[in-house]
Amino acid sequence: MQKSFTDQMGRELTINFPPKRIISVVPSQTELLFDLGLDQEIIGLTKFCIHPIEKFAERTKVGGTKKLNIDLIKDLKSDLIIGNKEENTQRDIEELAAYFPVWMSDIYTLNDAMKTISQIGGLVDREPEASYLNHLISAGFNDLKTLALQHHIDKKVAYLIWRKPYMAAGKNTFIDDVLLMNGMTNVIKQDRYPEITLDKLKTLNCDLILLSSEPYPFNEKHIEEIKAVIPNAKIMLVDGEMFSWYGSRLVKAVQYFFEFQKELY
Repeated sequence: MQKSFTDQMGRELTINFPPKRIISVVPSQTELLFDLGLDQEIIGLTKFCIHPIEKFAERTKVGGTKKLNIDLIKDLKSDLIIGNKEENTQRDIEELAAYFPVWMSDIYTLNDAMKTISQIGGLVDREPEASYLNHLISAGFNDLKTLALQHHIDKKVAYLIWRKPYMAAGKNTFIDDVLLMNGMTNVIKQDRYPEITLDKLKTLNCDLILLSSEPYPFNEKHIEEIKAVIPNAKIMLVDGEMFSWYGSRLVKAVQYFFEFQKELY
């Protein structure tokens, strides 16, 4: 049966429903597809789609999110490709869309993420499973917001994603929304992911500087490096997947943030 859908960039696509040969080119959305109960339907994924690891090992790798192996993807003859506006390049997606149905997400907030889970559930004939995931995510993050208020968590924070040059998560990012839900106000007011120097960051008077585990793998030595310039801020290493993966990983993120908030009381 053929069925038509509109993706989050307003593009209409028609697919064989339910799709049987799916390629996912975004790690958090790949994990979501497996958590919705798909398995053999997922024939290709990127080298960064590492969850669940046992599924990753047995699937064809189609390159990285920003540099897809277009020829290999064409050879796989999928009936649906699922991507994301921020994670994938426009050129790759436009080339693939000339040959295959491509569904794109465009996510900035937790509500956007839940809408995506719902829509992908509809796309792959897993609506009840998607509904259940959203129930868990909604209840969990509502509890987190309540706890942050109860414990008067009100921290000025910078969230660093890259080094040389330093880059931070700014406004209009999923990370910014997740910070807000946990009682943290982002001191970075520019959109998306601006570059910033440590000297500039020092002038913003952060209570807290969070160093993400991805895409740059910050570690203990970077805490010392930053503390030398900004001695008054608390600096913490954090799990980047919990702050930036917007699929079913959000269910696990709830427990992570319950523990994380305890360090901010």
